Amino acid sequence: MISVLWASLIFLGTASFIPKGYNSRFAFGGLGWIFLSIYLLFQPAAYIKLEDYLNAFLAVAAAMVSIFIAYIVFKSGNRKDEEHEVFFSLSRAASVGGLIYFLFAEVNLLNTGIISSVTDEAIWLLGKFGSPVEQVAWNQFAVNGSVVEIILACTAIESIALFAGIIMSAEGAPASRKLRAFMISVPVLYFLNLIRVSFTASAYGLSWFGTPDESFHISEHFITKIGSLLALFVISYFVLKILPEVMEMLDGVLNVIGIEFRRLAVR
Repeated sequence: MISVLWASLIFLGTASFIPKGYNSRFAFGGLGWIFLSIYLLFQPAAYIKLEDYLNAFLAVAAAMVSIFIAYIVFKSGNRKDEEHEVFFSLSRAASVGGLIYFLFAEVNLLNTGIISSVTDEAIWLLGKFGSPVEQVAWNQFAVNGSVVEIILACTAIESIALFAGIIMSAEGAPASRKLRAFMISVPVLYFLNLIRVSFTASAYGLSWFGTPDESFHISEHFITKIGSLLALFVISYFVLKILPEVMEMLDGVLNVIGIEFRRLAVR
């Protein structure tokens, strides 16, 4: 699946940087969204193994949307409607965000680096609150004797990559506003994730909600999941206030998708 993701990122990135006068960018864009949908359709199985049913559902939904966007972009190549230009900003967001995630997922130095950092900082944070914590390995620590392993999904890199891509897609926004949006999203997401990891590890090791396994399940899949969604909502609000260009782009994408969906529905 890595080759499929690579193909998607290359096609989407190429489409977003080809000048307006070239019809080939519609072909590159459409292919990029097709390959992205294929990659996304293979992700739910991994989420289901982790009992993360929300992300499994979101992956399938994102794949369906990607297929529809591919259809719109391919179709747009024949008409070259100005309103469809928003899909090239969206392609830039997807390619930048996907590239950041891919680098941390596949480049060993970056992968072990971020996992090690989260492990060390979670240990430090737990220690500050007096939790009985000790390091077991470069990516593991024990709370009250119960070992917790940090994997890439515990680093918030998915959300970080998403916001980085969205910020880069703000067409026409000055660098100063993009930097402000970055500072209130990426560092905040990283810090909030450390709190999430520390809370879940404490709940698991200290059996806050029943047995260790029950405590992990409740804290990870309910409490911190709800907290994460609320945090993403608040951060998104402030990013969109700083970068209204992103809101205009998203509004344009939703408007075109709605128009095309209604056209298909009445056939």
